[in-house]
Amino acid sequence: MSISVKEFGVTPEGRVIKAFTLSNANGIEATVIERGATLISVMVPDKNGKKEDVVLGFDNLEQYLENGPFFGATVGRSANRVAGAKVEIGGKTYDLDVNDGPNNLHTSFKNGFHKRDWEAQAEENNNAVVFFIEEEDGATGFPGKLNVTVTYRLTEENELLIAYHAVTDKETIINCTNHAYFNLAGHSAGNVKDQIIRINASRYIPVVKGAIPTGEWADVEGTPFDLRKDIRIGEHVDDDNEQLHLVGGYDHTFCIDNADHTMREAAVAFDPVSGRKLTVLTDLPGVQFYTANNMEPCTGKDGAKYDKRDGFCLETGYFPNSANEKNFERPIFGPDKEYKTSTIYKFN
Repeated sequence: MSISVKEFGVTPEGRVIKAFTLSNANGIEATVIERGATLISVMVPDKNGKKEDVVLGFDNLEQYLENGPFFGATVGRSANRVAGAKVEIGGKTYDLDVNDGPNNLHTSFKNGFHKRDWEAQAEENNNAVVFFIEEEDGATGFPGKLNVTVTYRLTEENELLIAYHAVTDKETIINCTNHAYFNLAGHSAGNVKDQIIRINASRYIPVVKGAIPTGEWADVEGTPFDLRKDIRIGEHVDDDNEQLHLVGGYDHTFCIDNADHTMREAAVAFDPVSGRKLTVLTDLPGVQFYTANNMEPCTGKDGAKYDKRDGFCLETGYFPNSANEKNFERPIFGPDKEYKTSTIYKFN
């Protein structure tokens, strides 16, 4: 195992942004940068030993300064959607950025965690990099000053562990995720419809227009959302189904079976051609399966042309609008309750 560090770029303010590459003995390499505590690359051998980068992203810092698709970014302090861009905590209503129709998405497009320049420290003994930021009370509309750490660790078992930890001086919402887009055939391989997905969820969260949850937990049985057995991503993504029409494909949270805040297998993805397999484990209750429905054509790494359905996301977290929805577990943390959670992306 080893860690290498190099300069990735310089911000307009003159801050040097470093890139850290974690390697193991099996040929896995994961690279993260200080801008947005962002995962920019994961090199994984195929069944013949040929390495490919399996996450979509950019070549240079300038593109990550914008990063409209949130490629590989740490999203916070509240990932996913909040209805009406308002949240009530302790009897007080807080106004958030209105940035997704009338709602809030991923906290702030300008000031969210993905737009912050994090401090980073390599931990050679753990083959890990720890990222740190502070956020002031009210900085993105939420109450409470935060001290946040995000740790990326690569093991010899090919597990990329992402551990989140935050403490705050007031009751507040904290619900972070990583927004990596995966293509197990390689980031430039195009459409992922023929790759295989399995999600260990008997229920999912249906939505209304604007992708805001109805507040229900719906059975997947007999619907395009029954992904409990291996199935091609493209098998039902374009079905004539109201829920799929509302968001242009899969962009729904699946309720992980038997979730109890211990580590559980949430999902497995597989590329039959390359033989690469991704297993997602988490101690969180949900996983958002997103099939890049709204991906605008753009140029990514190595001049690759990315477009709709050229990647998929498996974003672990609390349910969307859980800040407000009485039927969902609310991700409220405070001085007496720290935020601490982990997700593992395991590659074979």
